Amino acid sequence: MRDSASGYSNGQRSLHWIMAILIFPMLVVGFVMVQQGLPRAVQNSMFVLHKNIGVVVLILAALRIALRLRRSPPPLSASLPAWQRRAVHASHGLLYVLILVMPLSGYIRVRAGGFPIEALDRLGLPTLVPRSDALANAAKLIHEVGAYAIAALLVLHIAAALQHALILRDGTWARIWPPVTRR
Repeated sequence: MRDSASGYSNGQRSLHWIMAILIFPMLVVGFVMVQQGLPRAVQNSMFVLHKNIGVVVLILAALRIALRLRRSPPPLSASLPAWQRRAVHASHGLLYVLILVMPLSGYIRVRAGGFPIEALDRLGLPTLVPRSDALANAAKLIHEVGAYAIAALLVLHIAAALQHALILRDGTWARIWPPVTRR
């Protein structure tokens, strides 16, 4: 049930913010963990964290996409120019693609490279891709390029959100703000 006629459902809002809380640190950890000069124990811990939270992000991405297919977003503000409408649709589409591609390419890179994903291994889940250096390297490239792409898109997304919240004050921010109890 929508909590307002012009907003996203509480489920959509919750998934949006849970994923934001997970993805932002995943990007930071991902960029830091591959830097030279880190103590190996720190680097290993970061890899374990990154891989296992990536599994959670993949599950949430699938749920979010399923919910998006089931419930279309509320209409955009009528005051938005056509070029901004196109930009909104394109950027949201790319974000959805990337929130799926990033954990999938990470999974393929790790498994094809012969590395564990500790949470999945503890659950006894089988590896779904063959051991292959070529596949691991292709997935690694996709994951690296995707990291820069999603970081750039998130900067634009956050900038647009702040513009709507602080400058335009047009109600767009309220549509996705985390669900809170209202009277």
